[in-house]
Amino acid sequence: MRRVKLDRIDLRILQDLQEDGRVTNVELARRAGISAPPCLRRVRALEEAGYIKGYHAELEAEALGYEVAFYALVGLAGQSEQVLQEFESYMKEWPEVRECSMTRGSNDFVLKLVARNTAHENQLTGKLTAAPHVATVQTIQVIRTSKSTPGVPIDDSDATLLNGHD
Repeated sequence: MRRVKLDRIDLRILQDLQEDGRVTNVELARRAGISAPPCLRRVRALEEAGYIKGYHAELEAEALGYEVAFYALVGLAGQSEQVLQEFESYMKEWPEVRECSMTRGSNDFVLKLVARNTAHENQLTGKLTAAPHVATVQTIQVIRTSKSTPGVPIDDSDATLLNGHD
């Protein structure tokens, strides 16, 4: 993976792709103020450098039968690297676990899960409580989400910060 020095055009491309991953290369180039061929080269370089991890469609969970979203705060019985990796591997197998983040503080992991209904949430919580190395589980059901913005904030001043210039 080669490192790309980001400039304002790269940041604009990243911002536009983050907001609309389906934007055409021609439109992306127009917004960035460059022609299509160099825009495509920049996108490929940003992908190769690891700035762009992938593209996806944002799906409507409820329309697909997932009416409940909840978080689980998980404490493990041990924190050896083997225990942590085993737990992470186990969570990767669960399609309902949408995010699994190791945390610092009173819990070892925070999980974001989806369930078809409250009974399914209870089933998942029970399965999680019985999982290897799990000592504690606290769940928090989502009532409403007023903001869900994937990615990171990007603005023009990031170019100098990321590249180590004042």
